Amino acid sequence: MNGSTRRFIAMLGVLAFLVFWIWGVIALRGLFRPGMLLDLLFFAIGGIGWGVPLYPLFKWAESGKD
Repeated sequence: MNGSTRRFIAMLGVLAFLVFWIWGVIALRGLFRPGMLLDLLFFAIGGIGWGVPLYPLFKWAESGKD
């Protein structure tokens, strides 16, 4: 599999993951009482945390190995 194909597959994986990640953060946030500080914490952690689970996919997309 060449690099372009690997990157395309990774792009589709990232898009699919982000749809479910965003949906999950919003759904999880709805389980708690309203509050501006809680909103800040949820969405800051959710906004920063998405890259950690995707790191292996990014690494695979840029590697030369299958």
